[in-house]
Amino acid sequence: MRAKFVLSEVGVGLFRNVTMTIAMVLTTAISLALLGAGGLIYNQVGEMQDYFYTRLEVSIFLKDGVTPEQRSTLESALKSDALVENSIHETKADAYSRFREQFKDSPELVANVRPDALPESYRVKLKDPAKYQAVADKYKTFAGVDQVVDQKRLVERLFNVLDTFRNAALLVAFVQGIAALLLIGNTIQVAAYSRRREVSVMRLVGASNWYIQLPFVLEAAMAGLAGAVVGWLTLLGAKFLLVDKLLDSGTFVGVIPTWDMLSMINILGIMVLVGIVLASVAGWFTLRFQIKY
Repeated sequence: MRAKFVLSEVGVGLFRNVTMTIAMVLTTAISLALLGAGGLIYNQVGEMQDYFYTRLEVSIFLKDGVTPEQRSTLESALKSDALVENSIHETKADAYSRFREQFKDSPELVANVRPDALPESYRVKLKDPAKYQAVADKYKTFAGVDQVVDQKRLVERLFNVLDTFRNAALLVAFVQGIAALLLIGNTIQVAAYSRRREVSVMRLVGASNWYIQLPFVLEAAMAGLAGAVVGWLTLLGAKFLLVDKLLDSGTFVGVIPTWDMLSMINILGIMVLVGIVLASVAGWFTLRFQIKY
């Protein structure tokens, strides 16, 4: 009987101020959708870093006038180096052939590069990519070596851009979350004020504060749950209509991981938990100051 009364009060509260309830759900949905997007991008960046870091190489470019003795000395040093997993010698012809394959879709670019313009090099795979600096310091002084380039430094620019997007999404989610909490608190205040007579009667008949506050807290929790579901459905729509189509294009296939369904389900659980807990805490905290008459 008591449970039925509490649930009826929750329904009355949600539908009595239906416009405020809709605004509360939408604001919560936007903030949780941004939070979820930030989490998914965070996972993407992590997977991309693992993918690239296991494939990155150090390139040791040789000068045009390198002698066979200098090349042999460098090759012997690489083979006996404990930091090096393996190394591949790439001649000017090999470099030009690889360049033509990589840029086969840009014939104008290929036509403007001479076959002898690309340097001879050694492509070195390290056992630990973090030891790049030690390898660079060692081999850049070898006779015949022009420069040592770490591919990790090139892709870190990409990761910095992605980190910026991720942090921006989390920052906007944080601001939207504060707005949602304030709106939830305001809605609970309005609901408590509109039902002040019922609350007064309940207090006169000896109802506990917990029993009086429960319908309002459940009301906020329901709004948080609805906001989390709406926000997740928004992310799901973005996955199929935008993210998947963008990442399925030829440029990004196999390079940037998409949002798989397991990650989407995991992020739904986080969004529901955050939505219910924060909304309930906001409702309970607001009532601590409002239901004192």
